Amino acid sequence: MGIREDVFYEGGPHVGDLIFNILLAFTVICLPLTVGAIVRAIWLRFRITDRRISITGGWQGKDRTDIIYSEIVKVVKVPRGLGFWGDIVVTLKDRSRLEMRAIPRFREISDYIIERTADKTGKSKEAISQ
Repeated sequence: MGIREDVFYEGGPHVGDLIFNILLAFTVICLPLTVGAIVRAIWLRFRITDRRISITGGWQGKDRTDIIYSEIVKVVKVPRGLGFWGDIVVTLKDRSRLEMRAIPRFREISDYIIERTADKTGKSKEAISQ
């Protein structure tokens, strides 16, 4: 039997991101943004548990990235769509960055990630959420 994980959030990007980018498609110049939003809506999935962050994406959802909280050194949240959704950028110990785009409830989710990271690393929440 595997170790039980409590899921905090599981799902895809915010639907508002897709709607906004579809509306931008009418300008023709923004067609690449629209295609990106459609691909995200179809294949991008986030799973945030008390043990890890898992992101499944890429073409046909074939890429998967797992991050454990003890590897995180910094978390930054960026509001989008009038604050209805946002991006979360996680910086790891090796200085690589993982950007999670169009997250619904991004404030609540980033606070959860910061809290779990603080628990695992012993750092203060303020040091992680610079």
